[in-house]
Amino acid sequence: MFRKLLLLTLFISALFSCKSAYISKNITKSFNDSFYNNQFTGLLVYNPKTHDTVFKYNADKYFTPASNTKIFTLYTALHTLPEQIPAFKYTIQNDTITILGTGNPAFLHTFFNDSTALKMAKNYKKVNLVLNNLSDDKFGPGWAWEDYYTYFSPERTSFPMYGNVVTISNNDSLQSTPSILKEDIQFSENEKHRSYNENSFYYNTKERDTIEVPMVIDTMLVSKLWNDILPNKVVLSNYSGEKMEHIAYSVPSDTLYKRMMLVSDNFLAEQILIMASSTLSDTLSSSKMRDYVLNNQLKDLKQKPRWVDGSGLSRYNLFTPTSFVQVLSKLYDEIPKERLYNLFPVGGESGTLKKYYSGVSNPYIHAKSGTVGNNYSLSGYLVTNSGETLIFSFMNNHYKTPTNEVKKRMQSVFELLRDNY
Repeated sequence: MFRKLLLLTLFISALFSCKSAYISKNITKSFNDSFYNNQFTGLLVYNPKTHDTVFKYNADKYFTPASNTKIFTLYTALHTLPEQIPAFKYTIQNDTITILGTGNPAFLHTFFNDSTALKMAKNYKKVNLVLNNLSDDKFGPGWAWEDYYTYFSPERTSFPMYGNVVTISNNDSLQSTPSILKEDIQFSENEKHRSYNENSFYYNTKERDTIEVPMVIDTMLVSKLWNDILPNKVVLSNYSGEKMEHIAYSVPSDTLYKRMMLVSDNFLAEQILIMASSTLSDTLSSSKMRDYVLNNQLKDLKQKPRWVDGSGLSRYNLFTPTSFVQVLSKLYDEIPKERLYNLFPVGGESGTLKKYYSGVSNPYIHAKSGTVGNNYSLSGYLVTNSGETLIFSFMNNHYKTPTNEVKKRMQSVFELLRDNY
């Protein structure tokens, strides 16, 4: 019996070895094409069942990851946050409730519509809202300043409202969320939808699309927004360091994670990392959270990344394909497959991969993309026709060809793996 088992093991090992040799030969041939001469490319493909490296090319080199960074943010959240997000911390004294922000991005957000804080605050005569317990700057290191008016670059805050953006539409008439900012919107052909450093918004009369424009978050705006939904009850105060006695919880955490991953939502990624830091201290700090995770749960990474934000907006971020495969492998071992795959975009079906990497009869790619000018990466899980799961990180930097051409080359590699492993 032992002899038969040994022979079977050796046969399977030889079979995988032959497959890997064939795949390695063909991917190497692809990478030797002149298409790759003027760009930097890295790829690692790993079999978590056999612990074999199927293919490795520049896998230990550092790349600009763009939104692949959100994989690390997801890992952090899954290891620190509870099943429902911590909406805020609070203390009650007589007829006053003191509320301290946790970075919860869902409050009055047009997608999540979390109103936990509002519902609770209505029960008290006075609401003391503590705002300045975030040590991070409102923008991340290395973010492009000229993106100040774009939907993907809202400010980071300790107590976000409405996703920290004003949502503007013009179907039958001009509408805005929050509605109180409608008075600050002008019709204009200005391609920039907001003044540089003030809450003056512009909507092009030729447009019919709904747009989201980041708000400038200051105490004047926060007072205005709260007075609109809870008139004459809210007082803003500075953080004194006083420990809050209770935590209020809101929407299921996975709803935030899935939204972050599927549409690559930068605001959610930044705030989720800030919210994770609320489990360490009432003083919020995404940088302290990153350091904590790297020095504890991820202390075994073969190449320590330069990790500067939660979203990947910054070009200061530097990660290797090996690091992504290590973190993806940890998630694969720790999270039930159905739940894990549900959090990632699916090739040909959902999120940022809806138009790419579709399968023949079933989807075979569950992965996170990362795109910033002249850089495109994809990291995640590939299910082969034989039923094997492969974990991969395919990173491309500094190309000047169209991104769609890069994706076509990547897809040919993925299909080679799918069909031959």
